[in-house]
Amino acid sequence: MTTPKKATRRPNGASSIYEGSDGWWHGRVTVGVKDNGKEDRRHVRGRTEKVVIRKVRELEKERDSGKVRKIGAPWTVAEWLTHWLHNVAQPSVRQSSYSAYEVAVRVHLIPGIGAHRLDRLTPEHLESLYKRMVAKGSSAGTAHQAHRTIRTALGVADRRGYLPRGNPAARGMAKAPRIEEEEIEPYTVEEVRRLLAVAGKRPRNSARWAMALALGLRQGEVLGLKWSDVDLDAGTLRVSRGRQRPKYEHGCGGSCGRKPGYCKQRKNVRPDTADTKSRAGKRPIGLPAELVALLRQHKAAQEAERAKAAQLWRDEGWLFATPTGGVLSTNTDYHEWKDLLKDAGIRDGRLHDARHTAATVLLLLGVPDRAVMGLMGWSNTAMAARYQHLTAKVRHDIAKQVGGLIWQAEEDTEKAN
Repeated sequence: MTTPKKATRRPNGASSIYEGSDGWWHGRVTVGVKDNGKEDRRHVRGRTEKVVIRKVRELEKERDSGKVRKIGAPWTVAEWLTHWLHNVAQPSVRQSSYSAYEVAVRVHLIPGIGAHRLDRLTPEHLESLYKRMVAKGSSAGTAHQAHRTIRTALGVADRRGYLPRGNPAARGMAKAPRIEEEEIEPYTVEEVRRLLAVAGKRPRNSARWAMALALGLRQGEVLGLKWSDVDLDAGTLRVSRGRQRPKYEHGCGGSCGRKPGYCKQRKNVRPDTADTKSRAGKRPIGLPAELVALLRQHKAAQEAERAKAAQLWRDEGWLFATPTGGVLSTNTDYHEWKDLLKDAGIRDGRLHDARHTAATVLLLLGVPDRAVMGLMGWSNTAMAARYQHLTAKVRHDIAKQVGGLIWQAEEDTEKAN
Protein backbone atom coordinates (compact mmCIF):
# COMPACT_ATOMS: atom_id res chain seq x y z
CA MET A 1 0.00 0.00 0.00
CA THR A 2 1.36 3.39 -1.08
CA THR A 3 1.68 6.00 1.63
CA PRO A 4 0.17 9.41 0.57
CA LYS A 5 2.77 12.12 0.01
CA LYS A 6 2.79 14.74 2.71
CA ALA A 7 2.12 18.28 1.39
CA THR A 8 5.24 20.41 1.45
CA ARG A 9 4.78 23.67 3.31
CA ARG A 10 5.35 26.70 1.09
CA PRO A 11 8.10 29.07 2.26
CA ASN A 12 7.04 32.34 3.85
CA GLY A 13 6.24 34.99 1.24
CA ALA A 14 5.61 32.53 -1.61
CA SER A 15 2.56 33.05 -3.80
CA SER A 16 -0.41 30.77 -3.21
CA ILE A 17 -3.35 29.71 -5.37
CA TYR A 18 -6.36 27.84 -3.99
CA GLU A 19 -10.08 27.20 -4.49
CA GLY A 20 -12.18 28.81 -1.79
CA SER A 21 -15.41 27.64 -0.19
CA ASP A 22 -17.17 30.49 -2.02
CA GLY A 23 -16.64 28.75 -5.36
CA TRP A 24 -14.00 31.25 -6.56
CA TRP A 25 -10.30 30.64 -7.09
CA HIS A 26 -8.00 32.90 -5.08
CA GLY A 27 -4.37 33.95 -5.30
CA ARG A 28 -2.14 35.75 -2.83
CA VAL A 29 1.19 37.38 -3.68
CA THR A 30 3.68 39.10 -1.37
CA VAL A 31 4.90 42.23 -3.16
CA GLY A 32 6.83 44.01 -0.43
CA VAL A 33 6.51 45.57 3.00
CA LYS A 34 3.93 48.13 4.15
CA ASP A 35 4.79 51.39 5.89
CA ASN A 36 3.96 49.74 9.24
CA GLY A 37 6.52 46.95 8.63
CA LYS A 38 4.01 44.20 7.86
CA GLU A 39 3.99 42.13 4.67
CA ASP A 40 2.20 43.72 1.73
CA ARG A 41 0.32 40.65 0.49
CA ARG A 42 -2.05 41.27 -2.43
CA HIS A 43 -5.17 39.25 -3.23
CA VAL A 44 -6.61 38.36 -6.66
CA ARG A 45 -9.50 36.08 -7.58
CA GLY A 46 -11.24 34.56 -10.61
CA ARG A 47 -13.81 31.97 -11.67
CA THR A 48 -11.16 29.50 -12.86
CA GLU A 49 -7.72 28.41 -11.70
CA LYS A 50 -6.28 29.43 -15.08
CA VAL A 51 -7.49 33.03 -14.68
CA VAL A 52 -6.02 33.31 -11.18
CA ILE A 53 -2.68 31.80 -12.28
CA ARG A 54 -2.45 34.49 -14.97
CA LYS A 55 -3.27 37.25 -12.48
CA VAL A 56 -0.73 35.94 -9.97
CA ARG A 57 2.00 35.78 -12.64
CA GLU A 58 1.24 39.37 -13.71
CA LEU A 59 1.43 40.59 -10.13
CA GLU A 60 4.72 38.74 -9.57
CA LYS A 61 6.11 40.30 -12.75
CA GLU A 62 5.11 43.78 -11.58
CA ARG A 63 6.66 43.09 -8.18
CA ASP A 64 9.94 41.91 -9.71
CA SER A 65 10.15 44.97 -11.97
CA GLY A 66 9.36 47.35 -9.10
CA LYS A 67 6.12 48.53 -10.72
CA VAL A 68 3.48 47.41 -8.21
CA ARG A 69 0.65 49.92 -7.68
CA LYS A 70 0.61 51.37 -4.19
CA ILE A 71 -2.08 50.39 -1.68
CA GLY A 72 -5.23 52.45 -1.50
CA ALA A 73 -7.91 53.67 -3.86
CA PRO A 74 -6.35 54.42 -7.28
CA TRP A 75 -5.90 58.07 -8.24
CA THR A 76 -7.80 59.58 -11.11
CA VAL A 77 -5.76 61.81 -13.42
CA ALA A 78 -7.68 64.85 -12.14
CA GLU A 79 -6.93 63.98 -8.51
CA TRP A 80 -3.25 63.42 -9.18
CA LEU A 81 -2.83 66.61 -11.25
CA THR A 82 -4.55 68.67 -8.55
CA HIS A 83 -2.33 67.15 -5.84
CA TRP A 84 0.85 67.54 -7.93
CA LEU A 85 0.05 71.11 -8.92
CA HIS A 86 -0.54 72.44 -5.40
CA ASN A 87 1.71 70.22 -3.29
CA VAL A 88 4.64 69.40 -5.57
CA ALA A 89 4.93 72.05 -8.30
CA GLN A 90 3.83 75.23 -6.54
CA PRO A 91 6.38 75.10 -3.69
CA SER A 92 9.29 74.15 -5.96
CA VAL A 93 9.06 76.00 -9.31
CA ARG A 94 9.13 79.64 -10.42
CA GLN A 95 5.84 81.51 -10.33
CA SER A 96 5.83 81.86 -14.13
CA SER A 97 6.32 78.10 -14.57
CA TYR A 98 3.58 77.36 -12.04
CA SER A 99 1.18 79.69 -13.87
CA ALA A 100 1.83 77.86 -17.15
CA TYR A 101 1.29 74.48 -15.45
CA GLU A 102 -1.91 75.72 -13.78
CA VAL A 103 -3.43 76.88 -17.07
CA ALA A 104 -2.56 73.62 -18.84
CA VAL A 105 -4.05 71.56 -16.01
CA ARG A 106 -7.20 73.63 -15.53
CA VAL A 107 -8.04 74.41 -19.17
CA HIS A 108 -6.89 71.31 -21.05
CA LEU A 109 -5.73 68.31 -19.02
CA ILE A 110 -8.45 67.89 -16.39
CA PRO A 111 -11.35 68.56 -18.81
CA GLY A 112 -9.75 66.29 -21.43
CA ILE A 113 -8.41 63.26 -19.52
CA GLY A 114 -9.18 63.94 -15.84
CA ALA A 115 -11.71 61.11 -15.47
CA HIS A 116 -9.23 58.37 -16.43
CA ARG A 117 -7.62 56.22 -13.77
CA LEU A 118 -4.03 57.33 -13.37
CA ASP A 119 -2.58 53.82 -13.56
CA ARG A 120 -4.53 53.05 -16.74
CA LEU A 121 -3.62 56.17 -18.71
CA THR A 122 -2.05 55.31 -22.08
CA PRO A 123 -0.08 57.24 -24.73
CA GLU A 124 -3.12 56.93 -27.00
CA HIS A 125 -5.28 58.83 -24.47
CA LEU A 126 -2.78 61.70 -24.54
CA GLU A 127 -2.39 61.75 -28.34
CA SER A 128 -6.18 61.82 -28.69
CA LEU A 129 -6.30 64.81 -26.31
CA TYR A 130 -3.68 66.75 -28.31
CA LYS A 131 -5.56 66.06 -31.54
CA ARG A 132 -8.84 67.33 -30.03
CA MET A 133 -7.09 70.46 -28.71
CA VAL A 134 -5.74 71.37 -32.16
CA ALA A 135 -9.12 70.57 -33.80
CA LYS A 136 -10.78 73.03 -31.38
CA GLY A 137 -8.39 75.82 -32.32
CA SER A 138 -5.43 75.45 -29.92
CA SER A 139 -2.00 75.90 -31.46
CA ALA A 140 0.56 73.12 -31.65
CA GLY A 141 2.57 75.13 -29.11
CA THR A 142 -0.32 75.03 -26.64
CA ALA A 143 -0.63 71.26 -27.11
CA HIS A 144 3.11 70.99 -26.45
CA GLN A 145 2.72 72.95 -23.22
CA ALA A 146 0.00 70.52 -22.11
CA HIS A 147 2.29 67.63 -23.06
CA ARG A 148 5.26 69.03 -21.11
CA THR A 149 3.01 69.59 -18.10
CA ILE A 150 1.52 66.09 -18.03
CA ARG A 151 4.96 64.55 -18.68
CA THR A 152 6.39 66.36 -15.64
CA ALA A 153 3.42 65.48 -13.42
CA LEU A 154 3.41 61.82 -14.47
CA GLY A 155 7.17 61.63 -13.97
CA VAL A 156 6.62 62.28 -10.26
CA ALA A 157 3.78 59.75 -10.14
CA ASP A 158 5.98 57.15 -11.82
CA ARG A 159 8.85 57.67 -9.37
CA ARG A 160 6.40 57.24 -6.49
CA GLY A 161 5.11 53.92 -7.79
CA TYR A 162 1.67 54.99 -9.02
CA LEU A 163 2.26 53.99 -12.65
CA PRO A 164 2.92 50.22 -12.94
CA ARG A 165 3.27 50.51 -16.71
CA GLY A 166 5.51 53.56 -16.63
CA ASN A 167 5.02 57.18 -17.71
CA PRO A 168 2.87 57.27 -20.89
CA ALA A 169 4.09 60.82 -21.64
CA ALA A 170 7.80 59.96 -21.36
CA ARG A 171 10.11 60.46 -24.34
CA GLY A 172 9.50 57.75 -26.91
CA MET A 173 5.88 57.26 -25.77
CA ALA A 174 3.06 59.76 -26.53
CA LYS A 175 3.82 62.17 -29.39
CA ALA A 176 2.77 65.81 -29.27
CA PRO A 177 1.87 67.67 -32.51
CA ARG A 178 4.79 68.93 -34.54
CA ILE A 179 5.67 72.60 -34.11
CA GLU A 180 6.73 74.40 -37.26
CA GLU A 181 10.09 76.10 -36.69
CA GLU A 182 9.70 79.79 -36.15
CA GLU A 183 10.93 81.94 -39.02
CA ILE A 184 13.70 84.27 -37.89
CA GLU A 185 13.70 87.67 -39.60
CA PRO A 186 16.50 89.88 -38.33
CA TYR A 187 16.59 93.55 -39.23
CA THR A 188 19.25 94.76 -41.65
CA VAL A 189 22.14 96.98 -40.57
CA GLU A 190 20.45 99.94 -42.27
CA GLU A 191 17.17 99.27 -40.43
CA VAL A 192 19.01 99.09 -37.11
CA ARG A 193 20.64 102.45 -37.80
CA ARG A 194 17.28 104.03 -38.60
CA LEU A 195 15.72 102.61 -35.44
CA LEU A 196 18.55 103.93 -33.27
CA ALA A 197 18.41 107.34 -34.96
CA VAL A 198 14.67 107.68 -34.26
CA ALA A 199 15.05 106.28 -30.72
CA GLY A 200 17.78 108.87 -30.02
CA LYS A 201 15.28 111.68 -30.64
CA ARG A 202 12.85 110.36 -28.03
CA PRO A 203 12.73 112.20 -24.71
CA ARG A 204 12.96 109.13 -22.43
CA ASN A 205 14.82 105.81 -22.22
CA SER A 206 16.25 105.92 -25.75
CA ALA A 207 19.22 103.77 -24.64
CA ARG A 208 16.76 100.98 -23.87
CA TRP A 209 16.44 100.15 -27.59
CA ALA A 210 20.20 100.23 -28.13
CA MET A 211 20.45 97.57 -25.41
CA ALA A 212 18.12 95.31 -27.39
CA LEU A 213 19.58 95.93 -30.86
CA ALA A 214 23.28 95.95 -29.92
CA LEU A 215 23.37 93.36 -27.12
CA GLY A 216 20.38 91.14 -27.90
CA LEU A 217 18.99 91.30 -24.38
CA ARG A 218 15.51 89.91 -23.84
CA GLN A 219 12.74 92.32 -22.83
CA GLY A 220 12.60 90.97 -19.28
CA GLU A 221 16.39 91.17 -18.96
CA VAL A 222 16.53 94.83 -19.98
CA LEU A 223 13.61 95.90 -17.78
CA GLY A 224 15.03 93.92 -14.85
CA LEU A 225 18.39 95.74 -14.90
CA LYS A 226 19.36 98.06 -12.06
CA TRP A 227 22.15 100.61 -11.91
CA SER A 228 23.94 98.29 -9.49
CA ASP A 229 24.27 95.80 -12.37
CA VAL A 230 26.15 98.31 -14.55
CA ASP A 231 29.78 99.47 -14.32
CA LEU A 232 30.14 102.31 -16.81
CA ASP A 233 33.82 102.87 -15.99
CA ALA A 234 34.66 99.22 -16.73
CA GLY A 235 32.15 99.10 -19.61
CA THR A 236 30.31 96.02 -18.35
CA LEU A 237 26.93 94.91 -17.07
CA ARG A 238 25.67 91.72 -15.44
CA VAL A 239 22.34 90.06 -16.24
CA SER A 240 21.00 88.32 -13.14
CA ARG A 241 17.23 88.82 -13.09
CA GLY A 242 14.28 89.36 -15.41
CA ARG A 243 11.17 91.51 -15.26
CA GLN A 244 8.03 89.43 -14.81
CA ARG A 245 4.65 90.18 -16.29
CA PRO A 246 2.18 91.11 -13.55
CA LYS A 247 -0.48 88.67 -12.34
CA TYR A 248 -3.52 90.41 -10.95
CA GLU A 249 -6.15 89.35 -8.44
CA HIS A 250 -9.33 91.15 -7.45
CA GLY A 251 -9.01 93.71 -4.70
CA CYS A 252 -12.78 93.89 -4.45
CA GLY A 253 -13.35 90.18 -3.86
CA GLY A 254 -14.77 89.77 -7.36
CA SER A 255 -17.79 92.01 -6.82
CA CYS A 256 -16.90 94.29 -9.77
CA GLY A 257 -17.81 91.55 -12.25
CA ARG A 258 -14.71 92.21 -14.35
CA LYS A 259 -11.60 90.15 -15.02
CA PRO A 260 -8.92 90.66 -12.33
CA GLY A 261 -6.75 92.75 -14.67
CA TYR A 262 -9.56 95.28 -15.16
CA CYS A 263 -10.62 95.52 -11.53
CA LYS A 264 -10.18 99.08 -10.25
CA GLN A 265 -8.85 97.68 -6.98
CA ARG A 266 -6.65 95.03 -8.60
CA LYS A 267 -3.57 93.72 -6.78
CA ASN A 268 -0.41 92.41 -8.43
CA VAL A 269 0.46 89.15 -6.67
CA ARG A 270 3.61 88.39 -8.67
CA PRO A 271 7.03 89.87 -7.78
CA ASP A 272 8.38 92.52 -10.16
CA THR A 273 11.42 90.39 -11.02
CA ALA A 274 12.74 86.86 -10.70
CA ASP A 275 16.22 85.39 -10.99
CA THR A 276 17.15 84.12 -14.43
CA LYS A 277 16.02 80.55 -15.09
CA SER A 278 19.42 79.05 -15.85
CA ARG A 279 23.08 79.58 -15.12
CA ALA A 280 23.54 80.46 -18.80
CA GLY A 281 21.06 83.34 -18.35
CA LYS A 282 23.18 84.84 -15.55
CA ARG A 283 26.03 86.40 -17.46
CA PRO A 284 28.40 89.37 -17.69
CA ILE A 285 28.37 91.40 -20.92
CA GLY A 286 30.87 93.89 -22.29
CA LEU A 287 29.45 97.23 -23.46
CA PRO A 288 30.52 98.97 -26.69
CA ALA A 289 31.95 102.46 -26.07
CA GLU A 290 29.03 104.03 -27.95
CA LEU A 291 26.52 102.32 -25.66
CA VAL A 292 28.46 103.43 -22.56
CA ALA A 293 28.17 107.02 -23.82
CA LEU A 294 24.41 106.59 -24.35
CA LEU A 295 24.00 105.20 -20.83
CA ARG A 296 25.89 108.14 -19.33
CA GLN A 297 23.50 110.50 -21.11
CA HIS A 298 20.57 108.37 -19.91
CA LYS A 299 21.82 108.53 -16.33
CA ALA A 300 22.01 112.32 -16.45
CA ALA A 301 18.45 112.49 -17.88
CA GLN A 302 17.19 110.20 -15.12
CA GLU A 303 18.82 112.36 -12.45
CA ALA A 304 16.93 115.35 -13.87
CA GLU A 305 13.68 113.35 -13.65
CA ARG A 306 14.50 112.45 -10.06
CA ALA A 307 14.91 116.14 -9.16
CA LYS A 308 11.65 117.03 -10.93
CA ALA A 309 9.66 114.22 -9.23
CA ALA A 310 11.01 115.25 -5.79
CA GLN A 311 9.21 113.34 -3.03
CA LEU A 312 7.23 111.30 -5.59
CA TRP A 313 10.42 109.58 -6.77
CA ARG A 314 10.61 105.86 -5.94
CA ASP A 315 14.27 105.13 -5.29
CA GLU A 316 14.30 101.50 -6.51
CA GLY A 317 17.43 101.72 -8.67
CA TRP A 318 15.96 100.66 -12.04
CA LEU A 319 18.17 101.32 -15.06
CA PHE A 320 15.07 102.13 -17.12
CA ALA A 321 12.23 103.50 -15.02
CA THR A 322 8.99 105.45 -15.14
CA PRO A 323 9.15 109.27 -14.71
CA THR A 324 8.80 108.71 -10.96
CA GLY A 325 11.39 105.91 -10.67
CA GLY A 326 9.03 102.91 -10.70
CA VAL A 327 9.51 99.67 -12.60
CA LEU A 328 8.52 99.82 -16.29
CA SER A 329 5.48 97.88 -17.48
CA THR A 330 6.17 95.16 -20.05
CA ASN A 331 2.96 96.17 -21.84
CA THR A 332 3.99 99.82 -22.07
CA ASP A 333 7.43 98.78 -23.29
CA TYR A 334 5.85 96.62 -26.01
CA HIS A 335 3.70 99.47 -27.32
CA GLU A 336 6.67 101.85 -27.30
CA TRP A 337 8.54 99.37 -29.50
CA LYS A 338 5.64 99.25 -31.96
CA ASP A 339 5.52 103.06 -32.04
CA LEU A 340 9.27 103.17 -32.67
CA LEU A 341 8.96 100.84 -35.68
CA LYS A 342 6.14 102.96 -37.09
CA ASP A 343 7.99 106.25 -36.62
CA ALA A 344 11.13 104.81 -38.23
CA GLY A 345 9.17 103.46 -41.20
CA ILE A 346 10.41 99.91 -40.50
CA ARG A 347 8.37 96.76 -41.16
CA ASP A 348 6.37 95.57 -38.19
CA GLY A 349 8.08 92.94 -36.07
CA ARG A 350 8.29 91.46 -32.64
CA LEU A 351 10.56 92.89 -30.00
CA HIS A 352 12.32 89.52 -30.08
CA ASP A 353 13.39 90.23 -33.69
CA ALA A 354 15.83 92.80 -32.28
CA ARG A 355 17.42 89.94 -30.34
CA HIS A 356 17.60 87.84 -33.51
CA THR A 357 19.39 90.74 -35.21
CA ALA A 358 22.07 90.94 -32.54
CA ALA A 359 22.65 87.17 -32.63
CA THR A 360 22.96 87.14 -36.42
CA VAL A 361 25.48 90.00 -36.41
CA LEU A 362 27.64 88.21 -33.82
CA LEU A 363 27.72 85.03 -35.91
CA LEU A 364 28.34 87.06 -39.05
CA LEU A 365 31.39 88.64 -37.46
CA GLY A 366 32.80 85.18 -36.86
CA VAL A 367 32.38 85.20 -33.09
CA PRO A 368 32.70 81.54 -31.94
CA ASP A 369 29.44 79.76 -31.10
CA ARG A 370 30.46 79.31 -27.45
CA ALA A 371 31.08 83.04 -27.08
CA VAL A 372 27.75 83.87 -28.74
CA MET A 373 26.03 81.45 -26.36
CA GLY A 374 27.55 83.29 -23.42
CA LEU A 375 26.52 86.72 -24.68
CA MET A 376 22.99 85.67 -25.65
CA GLY A 377 22.36 83.51 -22.57
CA TRP A 378 21.73 80.30 -24.54
CA SER A 379 22.19 77.00 -22.71
CA ASN A 380 23.05 74.91 -25.81
CA THR A 381 24.41 75.24 -29.35
CA ALA A 382 21.10 74.27 -30.96
CA MET A 383 20.00 77.92 -30.85
CA ALA A 384 23.14 79.08 -32.68
CA ALA A 385 22.48 76.50 -35.40
CA ARG A 386 19.09 78.12 -36.13
CA TYR A 387 20.82 81.32 -37.24
CA GLN A 388 23.37 79.80 -39.60
CA HIS A 389 21.16 79.92 -42.68
CA LEU A 390 20.73 83.67 -42.24
CA THR A 391 24.38 84.65 -42.33
CA ALA A 392 24.74 84.08 -46.08
CA LYS A 393 21.77 86.38 -46.75
CA VAL A 394 23.16 89.11 -44.52
CA ARG A 395 26.67 88.70 -45.97
CA HIS A 396 25.23 89.21 -49.43
CA ASP A 397 23.42 92.34 -48.23
CA ILE A 398 26.64 93.78 -46.78
CA ALA A 399 28.64 92.81 -49.89
CA LYS A 400 26.21 94.80 -52.03
CA GLN A 401 26.61 97.81 -49.77
CA VAL A 402 30.41 97.57 -49.81
CA GLY A 403 30.48 96.96 -53.55
CA GLY A 404 28.21 99.93 -54.16
CA LEU A 405 30.39 102.11 -51.96
CA ILE A 406 33.65 101.16 -53.76
CA TRP A 407 32.48 101.19 -57.35
CA GLN A 408 30.29 104.22 -56.87
CA ALA A 409 33.37 106.02 -55.59
CA GLU A 410 35.29 105.00 -58.77
CA GLU A 411 32.46 106.24 -61.00
CA ASP A 412 32.37 109.55 -59.16
CA THR A 413 36.17 109.90 -59.67
CA GLU A 414 35.91 109.17 -63.40
CA LYS A 415 33.12 111.74 -63.79
CA ALA A 416 35.17 114.31 -61.95
CA ASN A 417 38.11 113.75 -64.35
